[in-house]
Amino acid sequence: MQTKLIDHLFRHHSGKMVAVLTRIFGLSNLELIEDAIQDTFIKASLSWRNQIPENPEAWLTRAAKNRVIDIFRKLQTEQKYTPNFSNGLSSIAIQDLFLEDEIEDAQLRMIFTACHPKLDPKDRIAFALKTVSGFSGKEIASALLLKPETIKKRLVRARKVIQKSNLAFSIPQGLALPKRIESVLEVLYLIFNEGFHSNTKEQLVRKEFCGEAMRLCKLLLKNKHTSIGAAYALFALMCFHSSRLDAKVTTDNEVLDLKNQDRSKWHFPLIQLGNVMMNKAVELDDFSCYHYEAAIIAEHLKAAHFEDTNWKQILYWYQCLYELQPTPSHVLTMAVVCLQLKNYVKASFYFDKIHPEALEQRSYLYYSAKSDYYYATGNMNKAIEAMNLALEKVTNQLEQEYLKRKKEKLII
Repeated sequence: MQTKLIDHLFRHHSGKMVAVLTRIFGLSNLELIEDAIQDTFIKASLSWRNQIPENPEAWLTRAAKNRVIDIFRKLQTEQKYTPNFSNGLSSIAIQDLFLEDEIEDAQLRMIFTACHPKLDPKDRIAFALKTVSGFSGKEIASALLLKPETIKKRLVRARKVIQKSNLAFSIPQGLALPKRIESVLEVLYLIFNEGFHSNTKEQLVRKEFCGEAMRLCKLLLKNKHTSIGAAYALFALMCFHSSRLDAKVTTDNEVLDLKNQDRSKWHFPLIQLGNVMMNKAVELDDFSCYHYEAAIIAEHLKAAHFEDTNWKQILYWYQCLYELQPTPSHVLTMAVVCLQLKNYVKASFYFDKIHPEALEQRSYLYYSAKSDYYYATGNMNKAIEAMNLALEKVTNQLEQEYLKRKKEKLII
């Protein structure tokens, strides 16, 4: 029980502690702060063996703060780096930083730091997952299909850039804000996608990643400067996708595609919340790719049965999305939609525009869709050949089993 509590607190509160303590002690001391928090959780695992404190989170935050001060004292730099916590106005000001609103503000500052343009785009998501969300290096490596050593290097590189550039721990203002929000939304989108459609071998869905992306997106919506239309649209998109999480995999751990999902398992309160967020998104001036993606999934959610899906409207939304964001994955999806419309000429046109390697880890989706195209147009040998390529490329075991079942139907 005690170990589970500490693990839970580390996942859900270490990011808050890092953010608040960074606001107090500065970004230049980020690595020291992270080490102090790690030490604090180790101390908790020993101290709580006999009795868990009444307010575990407050205990951890106080212990981490004291640990940072102790380290500074040992380095004989107390006067230079640490405020006086003992009495007076500075003590009151510091305590105010631990109020809920101020904690959220500190976390928002940390998100913007993690998504600073001076950081390499490849480093941003790893740094955000570690610093803001409390995921371990091993978990991040698993999620991004990278070696733990690679993640470690990315985190070290990000910290060095932050120190060298002397970045401000703040939410950008004026003209700098829109570009930075764009980067933040992109990172949150990637975190959510890793949860919704995981690249890891054993799991197709990782709800903790979806939940964390939604939590961070909500922080954006609670701040008057960052609650833009794109943020509302992204949150709506997350709600719509999350509503289907329990229907994606059977009790036997088999993947179900959209056609075969039990729609009664879709979580309608999340769909309703998504609709509310989408209404807010279209009220504001800015328009984004997240608006179109949310509109697309909304069309799927409207359909009582798969056969009722408005594929023409979905194709239109994808064409609009492609104009705004021309990516290979959108071209592939347009090809798949054309298969549903039985417009095989147009599907072939879209397939011909795609270089499978451009899809990277998702290249198996191209070959699976191409197999469907060959099957629909009566070329069984090509369909099997394409499915074999899909099976070679897929990394997730559940999806591999799903593709094997599709191949069996082709052979029969």
